Amino acid sequence: MRNKKKFNEFMNKTIDELKDEKRYGTAHIYQSTLNAFSEFCGCEVIYFHQLNRANLKEFETYLRDKQLSWNTVSTYMRTLRATYNKAVDKKIITENSRLFHHVYTGVKNDIKRALEVEEINKLLNEVPLKKLPEDLIRCRVWANLMFQLRGMPFVDLAHLHKSDLKGNTLSYRRYKTGGQMIVDIPTTAMKLINKYQNTNQDSPYLFPILSGTKTGEDLYTEYQQALRTMNYNLGRLAKKCGVATKVSSYTTRHTWATLAKYCNFSEQLICEAFGHSSVKVTETYLKNFKNEEIKKANDAIILYVSNNGKKRV
Repeated sequence: MRNKKKFNEFMNKTIDELKDEKRYGTAHIYQSTLNAFSEFCGCEVIYFHQLNRANLKEFETYLRDKQLSWNTVSTYMRTLRATYNKAVDKKIITENSRLFHHVYTGVKNDIKRALEVEEINKLLNEVPLKKLPEDLIRCRVWANLMFQLRGMPFVDLAHLHKSDLKGNTLSYRRYKTGGQMIVDIPTTAMKLINKYQNTNQDSPYLFPILSGTKTGEDLYTEYQQALRTMNYNLGRLAKKCGVATKVSSYTTRHTWATLAKYCNFSEQLICEAFGHSSVKVTETYLKNFKNEEIKKANDAIILYVSNNGKKRV
């Protein structure tokens, strides 16, 4: 006998719970997954029995036919699997342990995410600021700051508070993990901060990326719009600077890490610089790097780029 319990109702309830927990990014992924699966099924009500091996394989093909990347396909499948596992835990359905074994749930890293040193130098320095429109000036300033502040993610830059700036040091918590970060600010980055920091006294934010008037889901929506604008303007800036490689807000972070490895800094130091909340089991015995060591590495990477890839002898 088929299970007549409604999968879409259970997933909608999960989305509401995520929003109550202020996990708006995860809720957005769940909603996008449900929308895509509902469109594939072609019906408003989806029952748990429709979550079967044949339908999942057809859903995978359906997503690929719509030109979605394998990583997006994997995100949707892993989200469906997480929802399914939650229903199993709640005894709503009986587990089929191999239900998702034949669809793709991995991560492909075949897309070039880092720029060559000549490319990052072009992106950050090639065109004089006075020759750029105001929106691209801000875009390049944010990109420079993200790179010079040890590959800081855009989400952290946008959410920096004025109180996080203490002299020539930033002390803040990673937006994604909550991990504590202490970053020494290079002289060149400090000049940009002094010139482009938020002048709105009513806003708590260090930079005028977010308005400072939103909270909860409205704040999440505002940030997502800022991120889309940043990515769009980065594409425009890259074209203007003669950089053919596709760029995004993650480009500076991946490039910083790649150049750090090229400059012979260890993966452990890079992990520490990025404030990762965990490392591989084989690395857990390693001592933490002192902030001074990370500062020296960051200074060396910035100098390496400014010299267009020529190492000092």
